[in-house]
Amino acid sequence: MIFFPAIDLKDGQCVRLLKGDMNKVTVFNDNPGGQAKSFEDLGCQWLHVVDLNGAFAGHPVNTDAVVSILDAVAIPVQLGGGIRDLETIAFWLDKGVRRVILGTLALRDRPLFEAACRRFPGRVAVAIDARDGFVAVEGWAETSTVKAVDLADGLEGAGAAAIVYTDIGRDGVMQGPGIEAAVALAARLSTPVIASGGVSSMDDLRALKRAAAGLLEGVISGRAVYDGRIDPAAAVALLKESVG
Repeated sequence: MIFFPAIDLKDGQCVRLLKGDMNKVTVFNDNPGGQAKSFEDLGCQWLHVVDLNGAFAGHPVNTDAVVSILDAVAIPVQLGGGIRDLETIAFWLDKGVRRVILGTLALRDRPLFEAACRRFPGRVAVAIDARDGFVAVEGWAETSTVKAVDLADGLEGAGAAAIVYTDIGRDGVMQGPGIEAAVALAARLSTPVIASGGVSSMDDLRALKRAAAGLLEGVISGRAVYDGRIDPAAAVALLKESVG
């Protein structure tokens, strides 16, 4: 299982939001490239990056910050936020992003999402962000009437490289992950699933690892890493170990 440290970008800085609220922001680092390099130096194999401003605006906003991250590291980067068309996908892949993450597009324009998966095989993932079981879009500002599990079922076979499943109610609140929902989703799909939201301690990682039983591709954590509750190097080592 892969440990993905999260770098959420707002106004060019590394931040974390509380339950996805852009007005409840904690700034952790004003040097995204330096932050990314520190994760690489600690042994992280991937980075999870989100352009928060872009997610709300519907187009890339923190371009310079993302490029600084890509320039700073050799490990692969997956990027989400404000990616709503084929041109933007191609732009980021050409810049060096290994995998783009589409959220709103996957819900609002299924044919275009499927076209993106065909055009860029293995390099398009989908974000399913759930608030009380329903899919949230537009940077989590809107909650749809579509159930997260129904969207996941509908996307099965579309060719997505992975599904990033986030429990918004647990994101940034340090109350533990929504283990059951992420694992249940992974158990019913052939598409790899990455769990996100609420991972706040090494114990959470251990619990997630035991419950996943090899089902999950990885887990994302942000605030707990910056707060020092999770040591990235220890997290990478833990998730590499076989289940005891």
